[in-house]
Amino acid sequence: MKPGWVVVENLVQDRLGHATFGLITALSALTLVVAAISDLGLTPYSVQRVAAEPRFMAETFPTLLPLRGALNFVALAAMLAVGWVLGYRGSELLLLLLAVGAALLLAQYGQFLRGTLQAHQKFNTDAVLSVVEKFLLLGAVLVLIPIGLTLPNYVGARLAAAALSTALLYGLMTRFFGRVRYRWHGPLARTALRASLPFALMTLLYGVNERIDMVMLERLASPTEAGYYAGAYRWVDAVMMYAWTVLPLFFAKFASVPKDAVAQRQLLWFGQRVLTLPLLFVVAFVLFRGEVVFWQFSHSSPAEVARMTLCLKILFVNVLVHAFFAIYSTLLTSTTHERAVSWLVAGSIILNIGLNLVFLPRFGAVAASVDTLICAAAVSVGYLVLVARRTSVGVPFGLLARLLLAFGLLCGAWYGLQYGLGLRWWVEAGIMAVVFGLIVLGTGLVRGSEIDQLLPRGRVEN
Repeated sequence: MKPGWVVVENLVQDRLGHATFGLITALSALTLVVAAISDLGLTPYSVQRVAAEPRFMAETFPTLLPLRGALNFVALAAMLAVGWVLGYRGSELLLLLLAVGAALLLAQYGQFLRGTLQAHQKFNTDAVLSVVEKFLLLGAVLVLIPIGLTLPNYVGARLAAAALSTALLYGLMTRFFGRVRYRWHGPLARTALRASLPFALMTLLYGVNERIDMVMLERLASPTEAGYYAGAYRWVDAVMMYAWTVLPLFFAKFASVPKDAVAQRQLLWFGQRVLTLPLLFVVAFVLFRGEVVFWQFSHSSPAEVARMTLCLKILFVNVLVHAFFAIYSTLLTSTTHERAVSWLVAGSIILNIGLNLVFLPRFGAVAASVDTLICAAAVSVGYLVLVARRTSVGVPFGLLARLLLAFGLLCGAWYGLQYGLGLRWWVEAGIMAVVFGLIVLGTGLVRGSEIDQLLPRGRVEN
């Protein structure tokens, strides 16, 4: 579903224009950050408790449902207040922020309801429901294109899709587990909120870290620059879905052997290759042929496409950093070092805000891309230091060097292939895929006996 959704968002951005889409994306980012208030960690808390205690569903969930609903209204009021402080007025504040914010809050409430399915291990049903909202919105966009895709009807379609998918989720929950009657119990609500706050802190930190660039870019530079950045970052988000699918599998594996340094070291070496190798090829493709992903932007000038391409290439160096070092964060958070990781993320947020304040007004989307890369590199250094000092696993510098060598050889070969030949992009990609396979085998990163193991087996969501 994710690749299809990227194509749809490209089409929507091309029809609405970079400035309009940049405004929508900035407002969505703002509401996602503030929407942490609407959950306060209750979703992961309820999943954990429902899975561990069957009685929790009957005893506490009737209180959590109205609590979670009331928090939605608090979050919506907070969105309006924060939006007003940031300078949004008129239709931006009332129409867009209310409509976009309400849609996102409904979507988050749907995720809360999906938690009951996850806790009861109904993963197939959960996987289908995870794409319902995007499927409905995809259908609405396809209907609107011949009629005329405008800002009001696109925002309205998002709100309608979120409402319909939430209603469907609630109906399925009652079908599986019976009707849950709301029953307010103050002490239970206070206990749940206290227990869920650690989850809320992590959610807020990661939300701010990922979304703050878009909001600051739209406010400090222009909605058009925010649109350029959104067009490039969309592909980063799509590619990183591979990492966010693979890493939870290794989180569980690391957590299952918390005191076995040898087992964790072997998992780290294996996971490093599983995560990094596919992303190395994707990054190289973008660096040499990144312009082809913007084929849908027929209403954009060559200069606009060139600016998005530059942002894309910088952001994919950021993907390269994550490809090398994201697994060290997974190792740390799965072995009781989550507080140290939270401090690193908090430091990254402060650094990012400082860089943005200085450079965004002058350099726009390009500065946002560079700032994101600098912060990712700084956090990654912190991960390595923590792994070296606080764990017995150690950093496999030899393996990292071989991976870097493989990437260097791949880029060198790609540059040589492009020199004077003028091949079509898909021919180049096919040839370089074969070359990269030979490089990987030649550097000893993958042995023949390991090829079957290196194919990740896991459920892929939208």
